[in-house]
Amino acid sequence: MKFSICNLGCKVNAYEAEAIASLLENKGWQRVNFEEEADACMIFTCAVTNIAAQKSRKMMHRIKRSYPNEIVVMAGCYAQLDDGMLQEAEIVVGTAHKKEIPECLEEYLTNGKKIRRLEKINILPFEHLPASQSDKKARTYLKVQDGCNQFCTYCVIPFARGRERSLAPEEAVKEACTLSENYNEIVLTGIHTGRYGKEYDKSLASLMEDILQATEKLQRLRISSIEITEVTDELIQLMQREKRIARHLHIPLQSGSNAVLQRMGRPYTTDEYYQRIQWIREQLPDVAISCDLITGFPQESDEEFSETEDFLKKCGFSFLHVFPYSPRKGTRAAVMKGQIDPKIKKQRASVCLELSKQLADSYQKGWIGKEAEVLLEETEGEYTKGYTSQYIPVRVKGEYPHGMLMNVILEESSNGIMYARKKDKE
Repeated sequence: MKFSICNLGCKVNAYEAEAIASLLENKGWQRVNFEEEADACMIFTCAVTNIAAQKSRKMMHRIKRSYPNEIVVMAGCYAQLDDGMLQEAEIVVGTAHKKEIPECLEEYLTNGKKIRRLEKINILPFEHLPASQSDKKARTYLKVQDGCNQFCTYCVIPFARGRERSLAPEEAVKEACTLSENYNEIVLTGIHTGRYGKEYDKSLASLMEDILQATEKLQRLRISSIEITEVTDELIQLMQREKRIARHLHIPLQSGSNAVLQRMGRPYTTDEYYQRIQWIREQLPDVAISCDLITGFPQESDEEFSETEDFLKKCGFSFLHVFPYSPRKGTRAAVMKGQIDPKIKKQRASVCLELSKQLADSYQKGWIGKEAEVLLEETEGEYTKGYTSQYIPVRVKGEYPHGMLMNVILEESSNGIMYARKKDKE
């Protein structure tokens, strides 16, 4: 039996998709590329924007047109919200039952009856999906947290993922030990990663320390994303002591206007955010800080958007992830007055994307002539690609093994890419 996978979501979705792929392969299924003919296709859906939900439906329709006899499994956040638009799919699995997908496929193959595994998700245990042992990548992800209690006014994820919950510390360390045998970098990920371990009276920093102590072979431990309110003194002190923790923090901002932040329900002001990132930089001079941003939030005026532009420049981020605001049914922001014209949202997003290029260029040029350690991931043409600890994309001329850590001299920055040469042995 053959299967394919399409992941349309975040890093957590990607982790879960690869975990399910491993479970199927262990049962004798063969994986093929997405849109190749298969017996089953799994689409891991996203609900964070209307466009993401639309993409999920389009992928389902595309597979149904191309391969009408293929079993389509719709899983993840958009599937959980169950808006009645996924009736074509043979199997729909929400947040709580992804581990059961192999059994669902077997059940469908036996009786041909459509399967729906959806339930209320306010209180759920952490669904532990062992990380994939793929040999195709130099880095791998370890999901240690799920769910969110924050309920920002624009966000549907708490309704799709449920309340916060964590992987037991001993399980997380055990999983990391297994992964460290095959990977030089592990990325800790979750929906709200910085809130890890509340039910175990355990902090993210203490978990990271446990992982590092247990995995002598591991070269790099990275945090996928963390809120500014969760970048604790304990975490920064650990990063000062432990050079194996990646020098990059992706810290969502969402807006550089206090009025907009208040309407979003974000738990900080711009002053609090700025003072904290400046303190982080004082403690960790080699750290890179990037952020998420939403443009065109309800009632965002030209003046408020200008405040955001100015604040982004002031903060000096290494890059931005930019999203035009997308109203999601069931959220408070979706019914706010003063919804912004889509053209304006898109135009403001374009302005911020251009600013992101300028910020990345400025940040990278500050590294020219310096030494860095690059984790090499894949060869493309005459270059091998990889990332520094600061998550700077690097190209090194020549073909090298993926997963290799190489000391390089950074020589030139062009179009968001740093070109480097291998450092000569002293």
